[in-house]
Amino acid sequence: MPRRAKSPRQTSFTDRPLGATFADNGQSVTFRVWAPDRKRIDVVIEGRHPVTHQLGPEGGGYFAATVPSIRAGSLYRFRLDKKDIVPDPVSRFQPEGPHGPSQVIDPGAFGWTDGKWAGVSLEGQILYELHVGTFTREGTWRAAARQLSRLADLGITVIEVMPVAELPGRFGWGYDGVLPFAPTHLYGKPDDFRSFVNQAHRHSIAVILDVVYNHLGPDGNCLPKFAVDYFSRERCTDWGEAINFDGRNSPPVRHFFGSNAAYWVREFHLDGLRLDATQNIYDNSKDHILGVIVRSAREAAGGRGVIVIGENEPQNARLIRPPSKGGYGLDALWNDDFHHSAMVAATGKNEAYYTDYLGGAQELISAVRHGFLYQGQRYKWQKKRRGTPALDIAPAAFINFIQNHDQIANSAKGQRLHDLTTAGRYKAITALLLLAPGTPMLFQGQEFAASTPFLFFADQKKELAALVKDGRREFLAQWRSLDRPDLAIADPANPATFESCKLNHAEVESHSAIYSLHRDLLRLRRETLVFARQPSFQHLDGAVLARQAFALRFFSDDFAEDRLLLVNLGPDLHFDPAPEPLLAPPHRKRWSILWSSEDPRYGGNGTPPLDAEENWRIPGDSAVVLEPRRAAARNKLNPNKE
Repeated sequence: MPRRAKSPRQTSFTDRPLGATFADNGQSVTFRVWAPDRKRIDVVIEGRHPVTHQLGPEGGGYFAATVPSIRAGSLYRFRLDKKDIVPDPVSRFQPEGPHGPSQVIDPGAFGWTDGKWAGVSLEGQILYELHVGTFTREGTWRAAARQLSRLADLGITVIEVMPVAELPGRFGWGYDGVLPFAPTHLYGKPDDFRSFVNQAHRHSIAVILDVVYNHLGPDGNCLPKFAVDYFSRERCTDWGEAINFDGRNSPPVRHFFGSNAAYWVREFHLDGLRLDATQNIYDNSKDHILGVIVRSAREAAGGRGVIVIGENEPQNARLIRPPSKGGYGLDALWNDDFHHSAMVAATGKNEAYYTDYLGGAQELISAVRHGFLYQGQRYKWQKKRRGTPALDIAPAAFINFIQNHDQIANSAKGQRLHDLTTAGRYKAITALLLLAPGTPMLFQGQEFAASTPFLFFADQKKELAALVKDGRREFLAQWRSLDRPDLAIADPANPATFESCKLNHAEVESHSAIYSLHRDLLRLRRETLVFARQPSFQHLDGAVLARQAFALRFFSDDFAEDRLLLVNLGPDLHFDPAPEPLLAPPHRKRWSILWSSEDPRYGGNGTPPLDAEENWRIPGDSAVVLEPRRAAARNKLNPNKE
């Protein structure tokens, strides 16, 4: 093993770029790589007559060389110590997959037209999670771009793209990527990705990318051939070796991943990142790598606004606190608690990791009013406490959802929620998601109740594929109802599994009732002040009316524009007497139905007045929004009658 020199201090994660970058006004290309475990690095320019150039040592394990007369599109690989031939770990494109040559890419050649795009902030956004390979039948960036106008009309403002780093095989979710800088060739060329973002901005839609900084996939991971110190010797994740962010030789590793965060924002004009499984990003450094990643993304954006969202199963609020309060500065975290409670409420089942949820009215009110349900209480499923205090966090920082890629696939058949509950409950819980404080997120096809499942799929080598399938069966066994030997699960490596998950966009028309419900709710959220305004939870209060029925009162400054959302996930409710002040209308006004999930436009049977002479009658499996309207003039002969 060659002796390692001390890594030089990095003044910025955007300095001294890695990989193949154009220099000298595009007349040459600089190749730069970190390889402290190697004595010699050569770049081999492929072609009919391959040409080899030796990279010179720069210190700290870095090697670099500037090679003249290299054009965009040229293919190359690195030769390590005159033996191993491998791709560039900072490859910007792998046209033949992770085991093939890297390609020189000129990011400045794309003709951007989004110069007036100012970026985004989190408040007021509607997220849409999307997997490029299954979002359309073609599974490409170009095909996905053709759906942007529809998403804009629906009311989507931010697309969250599942990981796109180069991965092995013909299909996969993307979480086993192995070349973090290379958008996979499966969906098109890098400029196709840029064009997708450019067109999204033209439709006033931001694009953020799901990135995996906690591990790399097992097939095609070339980083250890350059430096074993890319990975931790002490820690591992459920998916493989953890990244080394605080051990020996960790500064260049931090540089690598900090540069990656900046790269996506700078070279693809992305509007932010979603960080996968941050609980498996380990760092005891004073300057935590999560804070570094956030800063890197913001610095790369220049004056544009970007958002950084995290997935964090333990629900550690430190991630979304500002650095001034000891936090890492992320904008938001996924809120599993909202999902889990909503799922139990909708389906009545609380097996496995739903064990600590009952899905009752008070639970849903608390999820709406306080974000995380578990902020330090005992969690019996994990036999420990879960969460940290988050009562001071603004509602927009909680990403609420009732479907996402993981949760749909975690049913044995990849069933979506509308297949697991009644139509009425699905519409009612959708109304709660889209009108409640917090930032709502839809999963692709949710808006039209897609008939296609979303299963786990990964095209791996035969040996790995068998392990993945066994692992999937073992994971599902935590559900008592699924822990049986005769359970048939879709083979993740079977192309038919992947193909079955591709959306049929013709269902936007054939399932028009549920699509209209989503579009109308998003318009109601956007155009109604008390739904659109979310600076804090203080303008909202809630009351339990029955075990599965509750009221949410959204307050305006003078009460005149209040809105009342009634959600009943149980049977018809006759609420009489009604000793609940949240049900009282503003002075000299009466409640009138503004929106109902039982509207005939959405396949319902209509909704009679709720507040009538018999007191409150709230239909079952429904959600209704009420607005105050001026009461009728009093009858002079009978002042008690209006």
